[in-house]
Parts: sequence; structure tokens; C-alpha cells
Amino acid sequence: MDREQTRKLLQGPFATVATPFDYNFRVDYGRMYEVTQWWIDMGLVNGKSVIKVGAAMGEGPQLRDSEWPTLLHTVVQAAQGRVPVMGAISYKDTVRAIEDAKIAQDLGIIANQVTTPALNSPTEDDNLRFFEDLSNATDIGIMIYNTHGMAGGSVSVDGFRKMVDFENVVAIKWSPPPEDRKVPGKFEEVFELNDVFNIIVNCCHGPIEGHKNGGRGHINHTAEIYPPHELHVWDLMENGEYEEAEKLWYQVEGGLENWWASRNLDDSGGQARFKKAMMAAMGHPVGSSRPPSQPVSENDISSLKELMKSFGWPV
Repeated sequence: MDREQTRKLLQGPFATVATPFDYNFRVDYGRMYEVTQWWIDMGLVNGKSVIKVGAAMGEGPQLRDSEWPTLLHTVVQAAQGRVPVMGAISYKDTVRAIEDAKIAQDLGIIANQVTTPALNSPTEDDNLRFFEDLSNATDIGIMIYNTHGMAGGSVSVDGFRKMVDFENVVAIKWSPPPEDRKVPGKFEEVFELNDVFNIIVNCCHGPIEGHKNGGRGHINHTAEIYPPHELHVWDLMENGEYEEAEKLWYQVEGGLENWWASRNLDDSGGQARFKKAMMAAMGHPVGSSRPPSQPVSENDISSLKELMKSFGWPV
């Protein structure tokens, strides 16, 4: 699949899905198959969304090397080509990133979200070599995750400009560095590359501003929790109804953020805790995160259900 074919599939709200675990913290592949079928039945399909498996919020870095490919295979088998399935390669050096990308390619994944080899504290030139080598070694897409929180994790817009000939780099998961977020024009600068890369918005500016500038997708909390909500926001943006899209987006996103802050749930870490609490509240539990992360309490999940009912969701 060439760059343009892949780009046509990588659009809409990206569903960064949690990994199901059973009571003994083993990956529950059967449950993953079931919820993948439900996501598709609820509208996460080709041209509308992407299912992203094993990313940081999906607890990919916590998976064993033997678990990751089986999880990808499970989702690909359940999807049967009805929705694009994206994998994730996090913080690995060039050699291991290429090995993982080839495994994902053989399993039927159309692209991987790839972070820089941040644990190597790379320079910008190191990152350019990393993505060029990865692009040349495989035949599936690469979405670069611009990660600011780690040394060498951020790629500059000038760096992205130097990647336009890296054939398999098809998308950028974009947010400007924190120090640039209030600087006029810094958020918009990367959209100069719209003709080459799909820009997938992942920051405080939100999907509406990204879409207005030509973005082709956004990262969110709710695409797989209640797919009709995020798909409706996307359809509104595609139709140019930005005011209504923004109102709906912030009603839910703001409500969820305020709820989390009000419940004092920062007593334990783990990026998947919120996802898993929301899945449980909607009646599609996928287990708890592996220790040391703690599950959200049943009392908090009951409170979350009431909030979701206020959104009009069928809890």
C-alpha cells in the first residue's frame, strides 16, 4: 500500500484502545476480539476512524514481547478489513523498531505509531536517521508521535520538512512543545505539510482548530467508549459545522476532565485507568491495569455512569 492509499485510511477520531486483562493480569484476547467487534458495529469503520492497539494508553509498553503480536493479530482477525488497525512501537532503538515493524506488517497492520528512540536521548539528526531507516526497511505506514516529555522525543517542524521523501512516513501525531503552545502561529506551522502527511491533532488546541487547518484526525478519550459521540463530532467538522462540533466536544471533554479532577484520582498512575473506568461505566469492562496502577473504585465508576447519562449516552 503506497503513501496516499494509507493516508486515505488514517483519518477521523483515533480510538486508542485499552488492553483487556483478566483477574490474574493476563491479556484477555477473547475479550479483545469481542470489544473489537462491538467497536465496528458501533461505527468505527474504514474512512471514519482508526483502532490503535498497544499504544501507551493501551499499555503497550507494559506488554511482554510475546503478548504484543498476539494482541495485534487478535484485533486484525476481528476487524477483517472493516477498520484500519494501527500498532505502536514505543521508545525502541532502530534495530528493534524495524524488527517490530516487520512483525506488525506480517500480521496485517497498516501502520504503526512510532515514538523516537527517546531512551537513547537522540539528537534531531539521530531521529531523522531513525525514521529514514525504518521507512526504508518496511512497507507499512509510520505515524510519528511527537513526544515532548522525554529527552530527544520532540521533532521540530524543520525536522518533519526533511522527512517528506521518507515514503512510509504518512502521518504526524502533532502537538507543539509546551513552551510554544501560546506562541501565535506555532500550532499552525506544521499544517504547511498537509499535502505530504496527515496531521493528527493531540493537544490542547483540540480537534476543531486542527481540522480548520487541514488536520485529518484527532486523538481523544472517547472514540471507543461511545463511538457515536466522537463520530458525530467528526461528521460535524467534515460538514464545516465547527461551532456545533466545538460545543459538543467541550461538553464531553470538559465534563470528563472536571470529573476526574473532582474525584482526586491522581493517587495512582497508569494511562489506561481512565479508559478502563469509562469502558466499565458503559458496560464493556476490560479489567484493570497491571500493578502498580490501581483500579478506579466501584463508587467512582458509579459516579462516572451518572456523568455519562448527563451526556445522553446509553449507559
